[in-house]
Amino acid sequence: MTRVNLLLGLALVASSLWLVRTAYESRRLFDRIDKAHNEQRELDAEGKRLEAERQAQATSLRVDRVARERLAMRTANAAVTQYVIDPAASSSVAASSVANERPQADDIRRPPPKGDESTWGGPALTQGIPR
Repeated sequence: MTRVNLLLGLALVASSLWLVRTAYESRRLFDRIDKAHNEQRELDAEGKRLEAERQAQATSLRVDRVARERLAMRTANAAVTQYVIDPAASSSVAASSVANERPQADDIRRPPPKGDESTWGGPALTQGIPR
């Protein structure tokens, strides 16, 4: 009977040690999960902050200011615009535009002047119907 009691006592001690180890491992794993969740929340907050900062950096006013200050860019206007004309292309365009001359959109709505229907395209164009 002493052997059985001794064997049961050893089983009880082993079981108790295993239970303590399992509880410790469980707490350690729970702590790691909690730290991972905290890190996830911090990274989400950082991501939202960076996204807001990116949107603030990309506003049209800021882009315009940076283009003026750092790149020395300026708004195009008639004083700084240079038009390049290709003589060969302009002569062929001028010849084709004279052959295909059509009235402007607001000219179609107005009746042609009396005796001047040839330059206005005739009565069909005055009614809004192209030839």
